[in-house]
Amino acid sequence: MSTAGTIAAIDLGKTRCRLLISGDSHQVTRTGDGTPGLAAPGGVESAAAAILALLEPGPMPRALGVGAAGAWTAPTAALALAETLAAATGANVAVASDVVTAHIGALGGAPGVLLLAGTGAVALGVDADGVRLVDGWGPDIGDFGSGSWLGREAVRAVQRAAVGLGPATTLQQAVAAHISPAPDALSWTLTQQPLARALGTVAPLVLDCAEHGDSVALEIATEAVRLLTASALAASASAREVALHGGLTEHLWFGARLEDSLSNGGRRVAPTVGDALTGAQLMMTRRDLPHERFVHRAE
Repeated sequence: MSTAGTIAAIDLGKTRCRLLISGDSHQVTRTGDGTPGLAAPGGVESAAAAILALLEPGPMPRALGVGAAGAWTAPTAALALAETLAAATGANVAVASDVVTAHIGALGGAPGVLLLAGTGAVALGVDADGVRLVDGWGPDIGDFGSGSWLGREAVRAVQRAAVGLGPATTLQQAVAAHISPAPDALSWTLTQQPLARALGTVAPLVLDCAEHGDSVALEIATEAVRLLTASALAASASAREVALHGGLTEHLWFGARLEDSLSNGGRRVAPTVGDALTGAQLMMTRRDLPHERFVHRAE
């Protein structure tokens, strides 16, 4: 049964699933495992199972807002997830991409750009002309300037230096210590699954070496700033506000360079209002947001 006055918000990623239940006088948070994404085989079923596992036991909410990885490229699956959850819980359900709910939360539902720079990278812009998603294409063909991109460029630089194709760099010592006891960076990459996530753990080494003046690391970090800025600018021609989110933006040296680059591009870094969970709550309770055509509802 649904419980009057209770709204549940879900942030379902590929690594973890977060739940926030808000009532008139209480708040509950829970965390579980993520799923491969709605576009993956069995994506709807695995997503529903992960969400229901966090909702139970206990009375079901009257409303459920979900930000789910893969919903942008799989709208049919997103609607199916909304209908599945509505049937299972008796709640009104809204499902959108986790990037959409993150944007709503970060900017409070207002126009602007959200630039996510973590293991992957994506920019979502909302302005008078509509909604535009840039990158988020995965490590094989995109995620430009992301943590996995930084890590891959660092490993390439280390391998090139090892055989005399590139200049010596302090990244050689930093990466060797990080991947120990693997004998070399190439051997290490061949054993890592998923590789993108493993490469993302190398990104802080690149930023630290760059901050301390290593020319190779500085060149890599500078290119990452350029690529991330380009994605943010491409996401909106008119919105001037850019909210930043993700682990890379929390590195003080790198974050400052990224802010300077965005400022030079005519953008202003805006303070974030909330996160994907607060965005999922707002999406559930409002239908007048500019993101509405990317929201799939079942009642």
